Parts: sequence; structure tokens; C-alpha cells
Amino acid sequence: MSLRIPDRLGGRAAIAGIGATEFSKDSGRSELALAAEAVRAALADAGLRPGEVDGLVTFTMDTSPEITLAQAVGIGELSFFSRVHYGGGAACAVVQQAALAVATGTAEVVVCYRAFNERSGRRFGAGAQRHQPSAEGVALGWVLPFGLLTPASWVAMTARRYLHVHGLRPEVFGRVAVSCRRYAATNPAAYFYGRPLTLAEHAASRWIAEPLRLLDCCQETDGGLALVVTSLERARDLRHSPAVIRAAAQGAGHAQEMMTGFYRADIASLPELGVVGRQLWRSTGLGPSDVQVAILYDHFTPFVLMQLEELGFCGPGEGAEFVAEDVLPLNTHGGQLGEAYLHGMNGIAEAVRQLRGTAVNQVAGAANVLVTAGTGVPTSGLLLGADG
Repeated sequence: MSLRIPDRLGGRAAIAGIGATEFSKDSGRSELALAAEAVRAALADAGLRPGEVDGLVTFTMDTSPEITLAQAVGIGELSFFSRVHYGGGAACAVVQQAALAVATGTAEVVVCYRAFNERSGRRFGAGAQRHQPSAEGVALGWVLPFGLLTPASWVAMTARRYLHVHGLRPEVFGRVAVSCRRYAATNPAAYFYGRPLTLAEHAASRWIAEPLRLLDCCQETDGGLALVVTSLERARDLRHSPAVIRAAAQGAGHAQEMMTGFYRADIASLPELGVVGRQLWRSTGLGPSDVQVAILYDHFTPFVLMQLEELGFCGPGEGAEFVAEDVLPLNTHGGQLGEAYLHGMNGIAEAVRQLRGTAVNQVAGAANVLVTAGTGVPTSGLLLGADG
């Protein structure tokens, strides 16, 4: 039995509001307009006014400055603003930053936001397209000359090693894609609404970077999403049942790099998520068997399997069978593979809906929901719970 470490947040903060734009392939609006729309929607969902917000948190990659967004939405003075690096790995960390600010009294109402035109504007899947004169660029210099230019190619290296170590075939990745699309098919907000997927269709999709096929890669989306974080006491007086932030954590593994950590002793694992998972389990006294729904960052299907294994839901190499057995509802909104790619923020919103009891694919008795952020990079995670 593991020793329980007191939760630094102590359940003192909660997510009280969620808001999103439509998810599209061509928004026709600026990223600032998307961010402002999502923030207004989240505040309306919580029943709060813009003037009550005194904190903002986003990703370092977001193009909408906090002060500019504040002006656009009608937010007044800010006592807290923060950004988190490492792309999708920041998703749960922005909520952690907000919760820490609320728990310490630094701010009272903090909005986390992320908005981009990832399909019609800058496409992250295009990878490295120019020289980067930075420490991060130097690290990429070890792989770019060998043709590893895109996120898919970086993940393919790890995926190939994973298959070799565990004696598996690329077809096992299709189980994740099929599971996510099954939920997306019943979610009106999902891009793939009404379009489930079969294993045969997955296997017939074209290669992107072997062993990854097209349907192993998340889609590209334009859109915005925002979350309102405040104290649990205040959240209880607002419009919806609060999603209590039971624990939040960040993690970077030994010899961590930006999706290019090929020089570690074992590249068929995700040690950065292990750092996160150990913190979440220890600080709450909970474990995999206490989780009713898991929202795992699904930028690429192999990393979903590896996350399940790293977090202790199953043993090494057993992730595909675990998904096939359907014992744990996974990415009930359709994930980034099926609903939309919003750098993981839409997954947090789905976790809140599950705890409120308002999800399209509602899981009965959902009391604890695990959410993860992007893996292969320094990452983060959340354990959200129902109040009471």
C-alpha cells in the first residue's frame, strides 16, 4: 500500500464553468475572436460576469495575449496571469496553475483558455519547417537530418519500438481509433458525428509514418475552449455542480526531450506520465480501480495504449487488449481523434460534463475522472471528482 501524501490543493478549487466555440476546419474568425467567444461562454455557463475574473492562464503557444483577451471580453484588473510550455502537455497544467492561484488566495476567479486555427492557420502536424536557433532547436538537430521532421515521424519511432518489445502488430492501434470514433459518432459536437469506424477501415487508411496510419493521428481543428476555476465554496453557489480538482500534477522524465527522447534506456514507455501518475495516486489515495472514466490525450493511438500501461490500468504491452475489453469508458466525447483537436482542453470539458451528469455518452455513477495531457513531451494530469 502506497503512502498517501496530502494533496497540496486539498480539493479547495473546482471547475465551475466550461465554454467552447464550434469545432470546424475553417473558422473564418481570428484566434482572438475564438478565445473571447469561448471565455464568454464559460463565464455564462458558470453564471459569472467578466468583471469577476481576476486571473487568466493559457499555453505559451497561444497567440491571444492575456491583456488583449481581457479587453476583448470586458475583464478588468488581473492579479494573476500565467502560461505553460510544451504544447499539448500544458492542457492539465493550466488548470493546475489556476487551482494553485485560487487555493493560495492569489486570485479568486481564473479562466483557462486555448484557441487556435490549427486547421486553417498554423498546422502543428507540419512539424519543423525552419531552423530554430534555440536550445530546443539544437535538440531537434539530432533527429531532423534523418528525416524525422513531424510529430507523426517522432512518435512512429517510439511506436515501432513498442510493437517490437511486446511482439505486436500495428493493427492493435486501431482499437483506440475505433473506440474513440464510437463515442464521437453519437456526439453532435464531434467532427465525426454519425461516422463510426471499423478495424478494417483503420487498417485500410494510408500510411503516414510507419507504423502509424492516417487514422492513428488526431485531426486538425479550428476552435476555442475555456474553463472557469474558482474556490469550491464559491463554485457550490454557482449554476452547476462543481468538478472538484482532487489533484493536479506535472511531470518530465529523466533525459526528457520534445517528443524526441530516443536516447533513454527505454523508448517504449512514457516516463513523464509515470511522474504525473505517481503524484496523482499518492496525493489522493486513489488508484486506477477508483476511476470511472478516463480522458487520455489521444494525439496518436500508440500513446493512448502506453498511457494506460504507465498509469497502472494494465500491464506493459496489454493496453490494446484492455481497450478491446471495454472495461473503462475512454474518451467518451470522441477524443481528439473523433471530436476535435483542441490541445486536450476539450477533454477536460468532457470530464466536467461527466461529473455533472450531462455528457452525451454519460457514464452512470461517474465520481472520479482522470484526464491526461499530451505525452512524449513534459506533461500534466488531473483527477477531477464529484462534489460530496
